[in-house]
Amino acid sequence: MKVHEYQAKELLAAAGANVPKHVVCKTPDEAAAAFDQLSNGGGVMVKAQIHAGGRGAGQLVGFADKLGGVKFCSSKEKARAIAETMLKHPLKTLQTSPQGQPIRTLIVQADAEPDKEFYVAVVFDRGVGLPVLMASAAGGMDIEKVAHDTPEKIIKVPFSPETGLLPFQARRLAYELGFTGDQVAKAEKIMLALSKVYLEKDATLAEVNPLAVTKSGDVVVLDAKFDFDDNALFRHKDVAALRDESEENPAELRAGKANLNFIQLDGTIACLVNGAGLAMATMDIINYHGKAHGVGPANFLDVGGSVTAAGAVEAFRIILSDPKVKGILVNVFGGIASCATIADALVKAGKEVGFKVPVVVRLEGNEVEKARAILAAAAADLPTLKTAADLTGAAKLIVELSK
Repeated sequence: MKVHEYQAKELLAAAGANVPKHVVCKTPDEAAAAFDQLSNGGGVMVKAQIHAGGRGAGQLVGFADKLGGVKFCSSKEKARAIAETMLKHPLKTLQTSPQGQPIRTLIVQADAEPDKEFYVAVVFDRGVGLPVLMASAAGGMDIEKVAHDTPEKIIKVPFSPETGLLPFQARRLAYELGFTGDQVAKAEKIMLALSKVYLEKDATLAEVNPLAVTKSGDVVVLDAKFDFDDNALFRHKDVAALRDESEENPAELRAGKANLNFIQLDGTIACLVNGAGLAMATMDIINYHGKAHGVGPANFLDVGGSVTAAGAVEAFRIILSDPKVKGILVNVFGGIASCATIADALVKAGKEVGFKVPVVVRLEGNEVEKARAILAAAAADLPTLKTAADLTGAAKLIVELSK
């Protein structure tokens, strides 16, 4: 689960990090009022709040002038005008679709003019089996390029999840990054807050980019990004309350409510599979046989080992709601799951929803003979439903039918 920048900053501030003052705004008038509150004789930053990075380097879709999602405003009138423009146009970045994402929320932030920018983040390093604090003095918007071209500029500090990041580790890293004087203690405090939120709230990513030294010599969190483990939200009601469903893919959100593991992709052949590994293999074989014909998977969908008939029917409804889908490949290996349950769901979905596209089914394992009998009995009523004896045959058939 992702949260907005202002929400991440509020979590960091509660943990002791130094965050510039900001006001959350939904209208141009609110942005203008926030200017009066925060400008202090100077200016403010107006920042779009969407679940995507690269907002400053992005582009408002349908707006003639070059304008991204982060803009300095030197007057109340400009703050109002920029806010009005941002709220009217979707923002396109390297992390969004070409259509961009609608902007529903802004923050107006007190200007904290940076003199030097750093990158700091906490992630889990599977190689060492520990959370790792990563930092670089070459931070800012180009950190991905730094990681690719000069990875030696990124310092990594593993730490124990039992003790958390220790003060001496943060302090030593601050010195290595080039902080001096009282800036060391300020940077240390932000690093400790970052690691604290990461551990206590079950985050999968905790990032400050940039961590800035301002021209006045202060050390502040200029931007922050958190991702949280969905499976741990039951014990973090405060984090779950931050969820902004308007920022999420509607199909993926619907699937999550049905306990289905679903990710929408750009292809035209939908997949319904039980088991994440089998789902990945199914996507691979569709790509292998479909690439020459411009055909690829439309989704990742793992219905799980304990899928019910109702869950499987909902999975078909979600799949068929995607207008790009030209065919469906059902690949089920019945271990825990029953092939007969999937077959019943197929027939029920076909009658309730209607299969307007070809559906190819490959079933093996638990109750497979019963499942085949169910499908055979329904064949006359579901003419677009085909069966295949093996996965290769199923993939070739759905590619041919979907071209």
